Amino acid sequence: MVELKNKYKISRTRFGLINWIGVFSLYKKEVLRFITVAGQTIIGPVVTSVLFLLVISLAIGEERSNVLGVPFIEFLAPGLIAMQIIQQSFSHSSSSLLMGKIMGNIVDLIGAPLSAAEVTLSIIFASITRGFFISIFSIIVFSLMIEIEIKNYFILFVYLILNGFLMGAAGFIAGQWSDKFEHLAGVTNFLIVPLSFLSGTFYEIDRLPKLLQTISFYNPFFHMIDGFRYAFIENLDGSLRFGIIYLLTLSLIIWFIAFLLYKKGYKIRS
Repeated sequence: MVELKNKYKISRTRFGLINWIGVFSLYKKEVLRFITVAGQTIIGPVVTSVLFLLVISLAIGEERSNVLGVPFIEFLAPGLIAMQIIQQSFSHSSSSLLMGKIMGNIVDLIGAPLSAAEVTLSIIFASITRGFFISIFSIIVFSLMIEIEIKNYFILFVYLILNGFLMGAAGFIAGQWSDKFEHLAGVTNFLIVPLSFLSGTFYEIDRLPKLLQTISFYNPFFHMIDGFRYAFIENLDGSLRFGIIYLLTLSLIIWFIAFLLYKKGYKIRS
């Protein structure tokens, strides 16, 4: 009897240090979630950026002076792309958590053999992927309308990762905190959208009063847009080195908060 018990003793399934299959499966599920409704999640933001570009360029005309050494329209276009990356990366992770809570299938995520780090990183990297798709489609569409050229692919890639990661982690926290879509809409409408608009998307911060320049310099949204724009025009309002270090630090801090909240089951476990 003892030998029989030892032979058929049930033990925990082990995946090694990282459950790569589980991580990829969750990442794939999240990517397919936004690709399935690409008209809303990818095409929609691109169309919004194009409309902004058309309306503002028609309103200002050809009389606007150069900004950071380039025509205003070339200054504006990368900022509009970065703004959509910021908003949509946040939207992906936040909606993923909130929909799971409302529909009740969050239990599938909680019960999966995935650690808190694996869950958070899988969803965040899916947010980065969504931002990548939006940026590619936006650049293609914009290039048909105006002169837009990527001059520094490395910086473009770095800021795509940083912007998507930071906002994906922030969205993860917002999704856990929100109990209904009204809560999430409040965060988006009163925090994410205003900060992305007031971060140098449409203007140089040199035009602001000194106090507002200082405040803007510590606004992470400003560095997200400013650094992303640098990849196209090779000029910027702020500091490239400070921006990368600042965004990287914030990304790690916000991800760690998201990791701790998920690990403790904040608002996702009864």
